[in-house]
Amino acid sequence: MAHWRNYLEVAKTGQHTVAGTLKVLPALRSPQLGNRRDLLVWLPPSYGQGNARYAVLYMHDGQNLFDEATSYAGEWQVDETMQALSQEGVQAIVVGIPNAGEQRPCEYSPFADWPEQGGRGEAYLAFVVDTVKPLIDRDFRTLADRAHTGIMGSSLGGLISLFAFFHCAQVFGLAGVVSPAFEPTPQEMIAYVERAPFVPGRVYVDVGTREAASGPRQTREEQAESRAYLASVRQMRDVLLCKGYRRGKDLCYLQERGAIHHESAWARRFPGAIKFLLG
Repeated sequence: MAHWRNYLEVAKTGQHTVAGTLKVLPALRSPQLGNRRDLLVWLPPSYGQGNARYAVLYMHDGQNLFDEATSYAGEWQVDETMQALSQEGVQAIVVGIPNAGEQRPCEYSPFADWPEQGGRGEAYLAFVVDTVKPLIDRDFRTLADRAHTGIMGSSLGGLISLFAFFHCAQVFGLAGVVSPAFEPTPQEMIAYVERAPFVPGRVYVDVGTREAASGPRQTREEQAESRAYLASVRQMRDVLLCKGYRRGKDLCYLQERGAIHHESAWARRFPGAIKFLLG
């Protein structure tokens, strides 16, 4: 068994905001990517009280999920939200996979020309599927089937999550696609989804109407970028509807008026996303 440690025992000094039980496996090596990163696992409050098995949600940008001290733009408050939802019977193990810093755009895109120097998305997903998931299923009480296995992220993390839903259809039956970064070249991803076979499962997609805003008032350039961003996500929604996904059944689409491209918006929408995916 891997040497999992309690997060707060190894966390660097500072103001930590972790709620509940968070485990960490330091410096997990990825043979697919040739690098290392810590792996974070949040466990439901009832995990230590019996032998139940749990659905698993794999989330990108693990630095921003649980702890304000490690986030670079604020945290999603995944731990606090999951703790609260457990009182409603919505429980899951959440696996936080930190990004690789400057390699983030490369690892989160399957397309070589977007973003610049992208194209390692398939290798990143191989890391998740062939290295991370077997480790989680071995060391924790999981429901390992695809119906109980989800993948979720924001921005480029939303892009790679939707790609994973179709590319790794045998693994993931749930996808959380939050403010997905299809711009500035959405046609590659749209064409990929159009060509892909229908995959049963649940897909959650959301977007804000001010994704490009950098302040209370948008510049004209930001307004144009926000409109284009919104249009690309709407187009993807329409593609999913045309493929046979039913809104309110296996597709949830949310458009939040005034929301910007920021962790605070994603934290606000996270509870609804989880209720749809796991409810």
